[in-house]
Amino acid sequence: MSKERIFIQQWLELKPYDKQISTDSYYLKLCNQVKQGIVKNKLSFIMQTYLNYDEIDMLACFLTSYFEDLISETNIWNSFVKYHTELYNKQLPFYNLAEYYDEEINLQDVNFLIWYFLNTVQHEEFISPHNDLITETAKKVMGVFEAAWEYAPENEFLKSFYTIDENETDFYIARNLIDNILFKTYLFYPDAALDLKDEELEIIEENKDKENIINHLNENRDFTLHKTYTRLLCLKGKDWASKILGEDHPLSKDFTNISKKIRGYFLYKGQDENDVFIEHIASSKTFKLTKKSFDNFESLKDVDTILFLGIAKWRNEWWFSGIYFQLEFNADLVLDEKNSIESRKAVNFLDHQENDMEDILEQQFNAFKEFNNGSQLAFVKSDKIDAYVKKYTEYFNETLNLSEKEKKEAKQRAKNDGFFGVEKESKDFSEVADSALVFFNPKSGIEIALAVNSAFPAINNPFFNKDESEEHIIRLLITEEISTELVMYCIDNFKSELPFFKAQEGKMYLADIDILLRFWKKGNYFAKPTITFTG
Repeated sequence: MSKERIFIQQWLELKPYDKQISTDSYYLKLCNQVKQGIVKNKLSFIMQTYLNYDEIDMLACFLTSYFEDLISETNIWNSFVKYHTELYNKQLPFYNLAEYYDEEINLQDVNFLIWYFLNTVQHEEFISPHNDLITETAKKVMGVFEAAWEYAPENEFLKSFYTIDENETDFYIARNLIDNILFKTYLFYPDAALDLKDEELEIIEENKDKENIINHLNENRDFTLHKTYTRLLCLKGKDWASKILGEDHPLSKDFTNISKKIRGYFLYKGQDENDVFIEHIASSKTFKLTKKSFDNFESLKDVDTILFLGIAKWRNEWWFSGIYFQLEFNADLVLDEKNSIESRKAVNFLDHQENDMEDILEQQFNAFKEFNNGSQLAFVKSDKIDAYVKKYTEYFNETLNLSEKEKKEAKQRAKNDGFFGVEKESKDFSEVADSALVFFNPKSGIEIALAVNSAFPAINNPFFNKDESEEHIIRLLITEEISTELVMYCIDNFKSELPFFKAQEGKMYLADIDILLRFWKKGNYFAKPTITFTG
């Protein structure tokens, strides 16, 4: 086994502060007792097949931090339990909750936390929440916690990192709270914090000789803070901040309403006493950037200077967030941005507020079913996918019954906006699988999935293979890129025909399918419309 003791540096890795305080000595001692419970039970040798020595130490720190959180009333774990109860009318998934005590330590909590840690830190194998390793380890750890429950000291300093003044207006102070929650809190350490650490190591490796490596790291952290969903309940950091503060806190809704970050090229259009006026090049959308957030406004002199920056909306104002640099006007760059679908997508969420996206998707959905003999699922050979989607697109366009004049006007509007269309690259899907499925997701549009056809014993599926069925079902469930809606289509329509869902493991999945999909799909659990507006 590794070194016997866990040291203070490891314990502090899960804390939002850097230097040891008085209560840390107590919890470090408790942490080492927890480690003994992990490494000295009859199944502890199995733990070493999933986690290395350092990860086992961090598991002990992680579980002890849960105990410290409840003692100190920092409201991290309780926020998770409360929201899980709101969603599913029970405190936790998987376990019998007949004897469960809110806001106290529970054996079920420890079971769940070990399951979560194991399945987040390692990706080689999905470990069942009822695995004997988990239940045996949880009993040992719970024994340590029960002995300490009455005497453990509160860490009042820790609590200060998860609060914010009720009258705070500064976005950067709000953003710092989100940063503390996502990247410096024990509950998200196995998930968001370790993912960020891996990204930062990669950036450092790729930029060894570059002077601006700090800028790369800062921008990556800011971008990750805005876009990351947690494996637990698939929430963003801003949503966790809202829940930890509680609905009675005046800023709770302000955190929820923080916009997505827009990162890209803008044209400088002028300024007044309070704001800098900028125009997103790709979409031509205009924004007022508050000077409270942007010290570089004095350096801006020439209209149509190109700025690269990130912005986010907080309390009805757009704030600078991330890195910034400026360039002289460049017509080629402007043209490239105007014709970049990816750059236009950065502001899609604003269009989804202004346009009736649901109506457009419903029209496309109905056209797809007409085109596909009444089904929203088609099974095709991989090398025929592009042709199939192209034929459907042509069919949908015909259903719009646009006159030649209307078509010309639409193209002209796009050209006036600088958009001349982009060449669609054809993809060779046959390298992954011989056959595929095309699914119309009512929430997002056309979706293509590979190597999952044998999860669908449909009449119109010539590629179904009973021997591959379980493998394809598991791929369907756990692959982040495959949508929640496709998984639920499979379950709703075919679970009674699939032996996997009649077996014990499959039944367990079905009992808590939504939280598992939030865990597995993470950033793709919530489908996003793929439509991008031009003209």
